[in-house]
Amino acid sequence: MTTSELKNMLTDRLSRPMRDLRISVTDRCNFRCDYCMPKEVYGEAYEFTPKAQLLTYEEIWRLTRLFVRNGVTKVRITGGEPLVRNDLASLVALLSEIEGIDDLTLTTNGYLLAAQASSLRQAGLKRITVSLDSLDDEVFGRMNGRGFGVARVMEGIDAAASVGLRPIKINCVVRKGVNDHTVLDLARRFKGTGHIVRFIEFMDVGNLNGWKMDEVVPAAEIVARIGAEFPLEPVQPNYPGEVAGRYRYLDGSGEVGVISSVTQPFCSACTRSRLSPQGQLFTCLFGTEGRDLRAPLRGGATDDELESIIAATWRSRTDRYSDIRSSLTEPIGHKIEMYQIGG
Repeated sequence: MTTSELKNMLTDRLSRPMRDLRISVTDRCNFRCDYCMPKEVYGEAYEFTPKAQLLTYEEIWRLTRLFVRNGVTKVRITGGEPLVRNDLASLVALLSEIEGIDDLTLTTNGYLLAAQASSLRQAGLKRITVSLDSLDDEVFGRMNGRGFGVARVMEGIDAAASVGLRPIKINCVVRKGVNDHTVLDLARRFKGTGHIVRFIEFMDVGNLNGWKMDEVVPAAEIVARIGAEFPLEPVQPNYPGEVAGRYRYLDGSGEVGVISSVTQPFCSACTRSRLSPQGQLFTCLFGTEGRDLRAPLRGGATDDELESIIAATWRSRTDRYSDIRSSLTEPIGHKIEMYQIGG
């Protein structure tokens, strides 16, 4: 990076640059995971955001261009479950044409992936992350709230691999007494495949998941469990601000990752911005309210005016929720739900 680029780099009040944009394209999901969208709350009668209030793909494209002009190089499409939104490949095609995006990826629960993997790859998607909390059908069905088995998700992973959406990352939220006894199964199944399993500490995202500190399995314990059967060694991050701690199998058969936002917060290196389906800009996964971009966008604001709002929002950012929470045993305050801005 040149001296001129450093001087003009957009940073927040804690000197953190904006490098990542997570775009939530829908608040709907075909799963009802209890740590995100518990079925007791989000039943069949629940009213999600009407289509007219969602950003269109063209509006998302326009805003993404402005985020890229302010330093974003990594773009991730999320939800809800992004694959439930119609013709998602057309959005991928639009985003893939934006100069300056080095990494265009998507996070999905994988249930609809097998049928869409090829079209997403052809549209320009580079890689994919699949959420899979257990290989045990009973455990997985209970966690996804629908009773769905693992087979269809595995078909999606295989389809993604076959069309070149690599490396595939597989995210597992680990909850003590729920699925932590199946951690080794996941590590064992994907060891040697080229896929990277990442184990995520159970977080107090949103307000409805009943989070308690004693249900958190520390990342260090997860690494110790895996390492006892498959010896591991730590690996340097791929880039500054990478959230997952990396560990390599000593036999050279791949790696696993752990995301320790509860026991070892990484707020000081966070470079993520988030765009909700309704066009709200959030600067933290645990945010309480966002900055509305949809109203000025639809009200005739110019690119320069929209860019000024984005820049001003990031420059005023002081978020460090996980740092503050790390010394506590209960969640803090009212926060936006995870299904509205992705993980």
